[in-house]
Amino acid sequence: MEKNGAIETLSALAHDIRIDVFRLLIRAGAEGASAGQIAKTLEIRPNTLSNNLNILSAAGMIRSIREGRSIRYFANMDGMRDLLSFLMEDCCGGRADLCRPLLDQITCGPLTSQSPARDK
Repeated sequence: MEKNGAIETLSALAHDIRIDVFRLLIRAGAEGASAGQIAKTLEIRPNTLSNNLNILSAAGMIRSIREGRSIRYFANMDGMRDLLSFLMEDCCGGRADLCRPLLDQITCGPLTSQSPARDK
């Protein structure tokens, strides 16, 4: 991740609704949550939620898959790992490889390509 990408990601998370949505999706884990579930749980109007989901998606912090007429959203842990890696790249005296086990532990394990395909 480059500096501008990190700024975009941090900006996307720096909003009360968006950080709540992201945290809810982290708690939802591999099951994710539909837009309706998110709106109901967080008591957010659907149009407000839609705008915030688009911002999080554009920043690479969430991903989605279409399920018939609804869309299920998931926290993009690869995106979170990229952000944390960028923020910590100079840790340990410039030996970012020493931080990799910590990043893997924080973001639920090593990177995998077995995550659901992104619909949006």
